[in-house]
Amino acid sequence: MAQSRILIVGAAGQVGVELQRSFPDCGPIVAVDRESIDLADAEQTRQLVRGVRPEIILNAAAYTAVDRAESEPELAMAINADAPRVLAEEALRGNALLVHYSTDYIFDGSKQEPWTEDDAPHPLNVYGATKLAGEQAIQSIGGRYLIFRTSWVYGPHGNNFLLTMLRLGRERERLSIVDDQFGAPTTSIELAQATRSIVSGALDGQFGNQQDWAGLYHMTCSGSTTWRRFTEAIFSGAGSLLSGKIPEVVPIETKDYPTPATRPRNSVLSNTKLQERFGVRLATWEAALEAVLQILRAEREASGTA
Repeated sequence: MAQSRILIVGAAGQVGVELQRSFPDCGPIVAVDRESIDLADAEQTRQLVRGVRPEIILNAAAYTAVDRAESEPELAMAINADAPRVLAEEALRGNALLVHYSTDYIFDGSKQEPWTEDDAPHPLNVYGATKLAGEQAIQSIGGRYLIFRTSWVYGPHGNNFLLTMLRLGRERERLSIVDDQFGAPTTSIELAQATRSIVSGALDGQFGNQQDWAGLYHMTCSGSTTWRRFTEAIFSGAGSLLSGKIPEVVPIETKDYPTPATRPRNSVLSNTKLQERFGVRLATWEAALEAVLQILRAEREASGTA
């Protein structure tokens, strides 16, 4: 793809870090995070885009504290809905391509099969409702945009389920983990690499005109599992990342682990549209997990703490 000025919003987050690694040769990158921009301030966000004048905006920022959002709905809405609306308005104004990430939590989990882009959203919590509002704001503005709904995001760095389980696994002999919620664990690495492939192809004209590719797509690693089985797979592959003994993992039901925000029972997303439109298929969740564990093991050995 031709060199383009790129603005990465949420650069310090899991996906933002990997996007910086995936787009280094595509043009100058301006990377901002919460230290340099308050996304809850619409005018700050607008002035940021006008100052950078990007040709590509990668919005990896979000209010992701699912339970805390129940008590901070205004802040969650400002970051997850109002900020994307401003980014979409400014992208349209400058004819930039906007890439935005959304969530499986816009669905209520009542469907048995994987959810498609045509299924009606019905979020069960504030986080899901604000992310849905962000999607709808971008779609209503239109222009050159790609919305990628994903799920259970984690990676080698940041705050995520994988790193939490590894920490707890070193501290405890027994863990009780929910076993009746189904989803597709997806790595920040796979998301960033797939995004790079699609953005490059779209800008190079591989997928036709804007009206042929702009829109909403599901983007997750393939396959599905439960939080309990995901935890067992983490421990099984962790090796030196655990302190010798693998903890016992006890399956529990959602009702046994009450949280402020209700989670969908089934949030597995169908990636058929993504594959058919762009020819992109993310790794299986098992292969993607092993790739991240390999990075963590290598870092641990390099630091001399193996």
